[in-house]
Amino acid sequence: MKFTATQIAGILEGEVEGNPQIAVHKLSKIEEGEKGSLTFLANPKYTSYIYSTKASITIVNKDFIPEQDISTTLIKVDDAYKSFSKLLEYYNQVKNNKIGIENPSYISESANYAEGFYFGAFSYLGDNVNIGKNVKIYPNVYIGDNVAIGDNVMVFAGAKIYSESIIGNNCVIHSGAIIGADGFGFTPNSNGEYSKVPQTGNVILEDNVDVGAGTTIDRATLGSTILRRGVKLDNQIQIAHNVEIGEHTAIAAQTGVAGSTKIGKNCLIGGQVGIVGHITIGDRVKIQAQSGIGRNVKDDEVLQGSPALNYGDYNKSYVHFKNLPKLVNQISNLEKKIDSEHN
Repeated sequence: MKFTATQIAGILEGEVEGNPQIAVHKLSKIEEGEKGSLTFLANPKYTSYIYSTKASITIVNKDFIPEQDISTTLIKVDDAYKSFSKLLEYYNQVKNNKIGIENPSYISESANYAEGFYFGAFSYLGDNVNIGKNVKIYPNVYIGDNVAIGDNVMVFAGAKIYSESIIGNNCVIHSGAIIGADGFGFTPNSNGEYSKVPQTGNVILEDNVDVGAGTTIDRATLGSTILRRGVKLDNQIQIAHNVEIGEHTAIAAQTGVAGSTKIGKNCLIGGQVGIVGHITIGDRVKIQAQSGIGRNVKDDEVLQGSPALNYGDYNKSYVHFKNLPKLVNQISNLEKKIDSEHN
């Protein structure tokens, strides 16, 4: 896709200084700009690069005045950083605005979809599926029976959405994610063998939920595994059966949450955190990376360590931990001194 300086200025409500018809087809950093690319200058630390960049178009703040000759065409806006972000969002919308059904693919006769639908090749749509407006489903996606998907949802290549799952509006499900696999439910018998407990519930993603690549969200044993509005999950996360995650909580990669745990809203959970099952974590909790959570957590706690401690207590303890060899030597020397005095 190509955009001229005039078109970009129209989108950003900016002013063109230079060639209004010059076109760009890619983005670049200002220090790595080349012909045909668009960049921006927001941080004064990078100002020197605007005089040497080969980028065809550069977005700058309105108060920018060149002190040397420049070859790049300028688009002047109120806030270069925000404008560039707006342009990225617009670019993604245009790039992802595919429509139509590719072949080969399978759509059940009982499935329903609304306007603006895109269905990539080698994808499968099961019985009684209902899909809202402007939904984009990329190649090699599986959507099982009785799934409901809201408006403006994007499901990237290779994702799997098992039967009975409910996906809200404006959700993004990235490649390789699995929504609605069976929860890890088994019961041992007297011979030490395991029998499977049927997982008859489902998964519910409310509006504006993002699910990262390779993340798995298990269906409930009974009832629902629920991710509330605005939850953001990174890549390669495990959410077990009957877990509930509160609004606008964000969880970083490789974290695992065991079954039936309830996590509050507006929490921030770092990478590689392990959370046991059947506990409750309050609102606005912050958990540092690689922590292990084995107890209920109150609102507004900040935790680190395994098992996790209060963040301040952990840091104080860590100071002593680093000094343990020195402390051991001091104790040993004191013991030797006491022994020599008594002898």
